[in-house]
Amino acid sequence: MTTDAETAERAALPTVRRDTSLTRAPKAATSPSGMLAQAIATGAPLEVVERLMALIERTDAREAKMAFSAALSAAKGEIPVIVKNRHVGFESRKAGAAKTDYAHEDFAEIARTVDPILARHGLSYRHRTGQQNGQITVTCVLEHREGHAEETTLTAASDQSGNKNSIQAIGSTVTYLQRYTLKAALGLASSADDDGAKADQTIDGAALITEEQVLNLEDLLEETKAGRPDHTKTFLAMMKVAYLDDIPASQYDRAVTLINANRVPA
Repeated sequence: MTTDAETAERAALPTVRRDTSLTRAPKAATSPSGMLAQAIATGAPLEVVERLMALIERTDAREAKMAFSAALSAAKGEIPVIVKNRHVGFESRKAGAAKTDYAHEDFAEIARTVDPILARHGLSYRHRTGQQNGQITVTCVLEHREGHAEETTLTAASDQSGNKNSIQAIGSTVTYLQRYTLKAALGLASSADDDGAKADQTIDGAALITEEQVLNLEDLLEETKAGRPDHTKTFLAMMKVAYLDDIPASQYDRAVTLINANRVPA
């Protein structure tokens, strides 16, 4: 039981009060998003809110670009040197034209090599095409899942080499530019195939038909189409391939015979 004397003694002791001036105030939001939320909560002027929103957009864009660069760098570290798997060589029927003879990697080979690697790192690509004043333009858009994208554009005239018709000439240029814009966007290198037995494109070790033979088959199919919209699709199914350039070189004569055998009688 507390006595009167103890009570008086305690009352005489100095009172200890908490100095609120030394209490740390809540930490202010320092991220752009936090600053925006705080500005809206405190009723900041519209001009301040707009400036903060612009800051957030710049910050997000910078972070997306950094993510893009990191992903591209990582992907390039995994992409192997792409072998030039296609050999093109033929004598032109145009008077005075020189023989065509070169090696290159086709677009399908590049895609087969890079697509799985790019996907693992959140990267994808697409192409836009355009034509003006006889010039064909192809743009490769390389994009990361965070939203940053970069474009590489090349322009060239239609490819009049060999024995192409006008549509084939345009298609050849588009394919060529798709190949080179993608390579440029990714910074890819290619290497000539030094195995003489694989100078032509191969699938499972079997040499495939040349580009000139592909064009000849396209001409034959168009010539024998006769209003049949599924003519080419039916032919590919009979050859058991997805595309003309997947036809083995050993099957070229059979392919020509098969097309001619399916002509519609006049």
